[in-house]
Amino acid sequence: FSNADGIKQCVREGFTAKLHAQQGEGCRIWGHIDVNKVAGNFHFAPGKSFNQNGLHVHDLMPFASYDFDTSHTINSLSFGESFPGAVNPLDEEVVTMPATSSTGMFSYFVKVVPTQYEEVTGVMINTNQFSFTRHYKPMANIMSGGVPGVFFYYDLSPIKIKFAEERRSALQFLTSVFAILGGIFTVSSMVDGFVYHGSKAIAKKMELGKFS
Repeated sequence: FSNADGIKQCVREGFTAKLHAQQGEGCRIWGHIDVNKVAGNFHFAPGKSFNQNGLHVHDLMPFASYDFDTSHTINSLSFGESFPGAVNPLDEEVVTMPATSSTGMFSYFVKVVPTQYEEVTGVMINTNQFSFTRHYKPMANIMSGGVPGVFFYYDLSPIKIKFAEERRSALQFLTSVFAILGGIFTVSSMVDGFVYHGSKAIAKKMELGKFS
């Protein structure tokens, strides 16, 4: 059914009051998903989902008379274990649905890059980094074709990135120290030469009486 207000039992049992009280509320979702290393998607959308002729579909009839706000905040999203220096581009992402749209579909196209991080102790972390692009499809209403919601379509890159922590040897440390000292000596020599030649030029002008 699309409207419970016309059903006496729903009105009598307070179903319609609860439904109206919850209108406009959002939900908070957290957890993790184990997926195969192949392209796929996960999404958040209204309606009961089921398979029909091999297709994943949502029953949107109960929401036909309602607008569905797909604004959302992504507090954290990662594909695998974190590692030092890791940056997840969707963390703390706040997305608001355009005011001109009654509902719509947000699609995130995510490119996942396998990553291997080796700590200096030899511990290996196999994880992933990712980049994304976002697309929004406005819909006139919830029954105008398509499914309103937030969809993540991910695909794995054939390239793997490897990071490795390394300790600097004593020789590398000494080389860096001498390079810094050499730079300081060069700059100080340039400053000293500039001051020396400047003072000589001023002294010469003073001797000739041209300096005032």
